[in-house]
Amino acid sequence: MADHPACHLLIAGEALSGEGRDTQDIVDPATGEMIGSVPHATAADLDRALEAAQRGFRTWRDTSADQRTAILLKAAALIRERAAAIGEALTREQGKPLKEAIGETVYSAMLLEFYAQEIKRVYGRTLVRPAGQRVEVQYHPVGPVAGFAAWNFPSLNVMRKIGGALAAGCSVIVKPSEETPAAGLALVQACIDAGVPGDAVQCVFGVPNDVSTHLLGSPIIRKVTFTGSTQVGKHLAKLAADDLKVATMELGGHAPVLVFADADIDRALDTMAANAFRNAGQVCVSPTRFLIEEPVFEQFRDGFVERTEALKVGNGFAKDTDMGPMASSRGLERMEQLIGDARDRGAHVLTGGERIGNQGFFHQPTVLAEVPVDATIMNEEPFGPIALLNPAAGEDAMIAEANRLPYGLAAYTWTKDPARRRRLAAEIETGMLAIDTGSVSAADAPFGGVKWSGYGSEDGREGVLACMVPKTVHEG
Repeated sequence: MADHPACHLLIAGEALSGEGRDTQDIVDPATGEMIGSVPHATAADLDRALEAAQRGFRTWRDTSADQRTAILLKAAALIRERAAAIGEALTREQGKPLKEAIGETVYSAMLLEFYAQEIKRVYGRTLVRPAGQRVEVQYHPVGPVAGFAAWNFPSLNVMRKIGGALAAGCSVIVKPSEETPAAGLALVQACIDAGVPGDAVQCVFGVPNDVSTHLLGSPIIRKVTFTGSTQVGKHLAKLAADDLKVATMELGGHAPVLVFADADIDRALDTMAANAFRNAGQVCVSPTRFLIEEPVFEQFRDGFVERTEALKVGNGFAKDTDMGPMASSRGLERMEQLIGDARDRGAHVLTGGERIGNQGFFHQPTVLAEVPVDATIMNEEPFGPIALLNPAAGEDAMIAEANRLPYGLAAYTWTKDPARRRRLAAEIETGMLAIDTGSVSAADAPFGGVKWSGYGSEDGREGVLACMVPKTVHEG
C-alpha cells in the first residue's frame, strides 16, 4: 500500500516516462495526498502510437483465431494472478473498498475469458441462391480502435475498450483516466506479457481533449469507443463523424427504480440500498430515482433510511468499509450544489447530506424524499452517494416518470406480477432492465443504453461484433 506502482506510457511495446514530458499528479481520495504521477503523451508520442497501431492491426488481424484465443486466455490468467496488486493500486487511486476493487479486476479477467472464446464464435453465413451462385456474409475487424475509459471503474472500463477489439482482430490504443491510471495500465501490460504484440495494444495518457482530437483526427483510427459523460460523448461523436468513424458510446444515466405494492419489500430494500451506494454512487447504472407505489411508500422509505444509516464509510483498505470516499473534490462540490438546490425546492433530507471531515473526499450516504421534478438532481445524473425517494400513484405514472428523462442506460423494477413484468420490459425506455434483481451486467450479455445514454454495446458477442464490419461476397 505504501509503494504505488510507477505509471508510464506503453507505446509500441515500450514504457515511456519522464524525458521532458508533462506529468499529472495522482491523488489518494481517502487522504487528498499525492501518491504518484502519470506522464502526458506528446504529439510525437501519439503519432508513434498511431503508426504502431497501423502495423499492429495487420499483424494481429492475421494471427489465427486459435492463437488469439490462447494469448487472450493467458492474459486473463495473468490478470487473475495479479488481481490483488491491481486491486490495491485501484483502491489507492479511486477509493472504493478493496474487496470491490479486486472483484472488479477479476471480473475484467472473466470478460476477457469470454471474449477470448468468442473469437471462435464469430460466424458468417451462406445465403440461399440458385445453383451456380453463392452469396456469403463475412465479418472482418474494423481496423485500429481508439478507446477512452472513465475513472469510476478503472479496470473494467479499460477491459471493455481493449477486450472486444483484440478479440475481433483489431489493434487498440486505450486512454485510461489520468486520475486512475494504474489498473488500466496493468491490464494492457498483462496482454503484452501474454503475447499480444506491443503494436497491437497500447496505453497513452494526456489532456483528454488533446489526445482525443489527435487520435480521432487521424485516418488510421477506424473506430472510437468511450465510457463517460453524455457531454463528452457528444463531443467525441462529432469528432468521429468528421471521418465517419464507427463509434460506441456508453454514456450517463439516471436509473429509475419502480417499486410496486406487490413487491418483496425487504428483498428490494436489501438489494437496492446496497446498490445505490456502491462505489459511492459513482456508477453509470446506479439506481437513483426511486418511484415507490403509494401504499408502500412509507414502509420502503423508512426501511431504506435504516439500511443507509447502517453503512460504514471509511478508507477502502479498512475491512469493514461499505463505502469509500468520492473519487475527487469535484464530486463533493457537485453533491453540495445538488442537495442545496433540492432543499431549496422543498425536498426532505432524511439522512446524510454533508461532507465527512476535512481529510479526503468522504461524503455521507444521503437520502432525499419527495423531491420536486424541477429540482436539478431529478433531471441530471448525480453520480454520488444519494438516493431520491418519491411516492407514485401507479403503474402508468411510474412508467411516464421513468421515461421522462433523455437518459436510458439502466432501469430497475420490483413486482411479482408476471403480466406487469412483461409490460414494463416492453415500455420502459432503457438499454438494460433488472426485474427483482440489482444486476444489469454479465460478461455474456450486451451492456449499453439508448437515447442520451449512448449507442452500441460492449460485453457479450455484441462487444466483439461492435469492432467488426460485415462484408457480403457475391459469386456467380
